[in-house]
Amino acid sequence: MIEVFKTNVQEESQCKIIIEKLLEHFPNSSINFDLEDCDKILRIHAASISNQKIIELLSAFGYSCEVLE
Repeated sequence: MIEVFKTNVQEESQCKIIIEKLLEHFPNSSINFDLEDCDKILRIHAASISNQKIIELLSAFGYSCEVLE
């Protein structure tokens, strides 16, 4: 399954840290950011995804995150 989130992450260095932390919770996932998109897209491809957990993890780092419809 693939989930797409709108974030307020701005820097590539922030992306790397967030991806490392997300991989701790969702191993064997494919996770990437598209900072060129106006919504600063976070895309996660995994066997199972907890949207609420992802939102909570980003919030813990001080970033906004919401499911992109």
